[in-house]
Amino acid sequence: MKQEIEIEFKNIVTKEEFDRLRSHFQLTEDQFVSQENHYFDTPAFSLKDCGAALRIRSKKDKSVLTLKQPHQEGLLETHEALTNEQAKELRDGSAKIPSTIQQLITDLQVDSHALTYFGTLCTSRAEIPYKNGLLVLDHSFYLGAEDYELEYEVTDANEGAKYFEQLLTELDIKKKPTENKIRRFYKRKYTLIEIDGE
Repeated sequence: MKQEIEIEFKNIVTKEEFDRLRSHFQLTEDQFVSQENHYFDTPAFSLKDCGAALRIRSKKDKSVLTLKQPHQEGLLETHEALTNEQAKELRDGSAKIPSTIQQLITDLQVDSHALTYFGTLCTSRAEIPYKNGLLVLDHSFYLGAEDYELEYEVTDANEGAKYFEQLLTELDIKKKPTENKIRRFYKRKYTLIEIDGE
């Protein structure tokens, strides 16, 4: 088990803005790596309701289960390494959540046995070291939708905010309120359910 505090800034961008970022940082196609986020919650969205999220991230030959919880400085992330086979078993319900993360979920007063796999979001991602942080360009695909996003992961929130604002201004990128990927995924999923139910 590994824990860390996540402090990040994010901004949804248009394809044109995304291409501008790629050009500015001279990113080539081979610098983008594919990954999959597999999301879990209870049918009543108990994790979401307490500001938490549970996902498995799979890329190449490894997977990591991550629980994100609110923290005064950002988000507390707890990671547990999995084999790809373990990740598959968790998705199909034939395996249990590892005990360390299961206990943290119980501490949130959420029934870990009620957790269910909701679906997968696929992302093509490039990462660039940038001014004491990590700049991330994501092109994501989920449930027939796609979006483009800029993230900036930092250790100092004040410094990170300043550098992020400067970059958006420099590249003439409009600042937009941006929900995290799991919330965008759930909104899309339940919009589709409502359309199907009409």
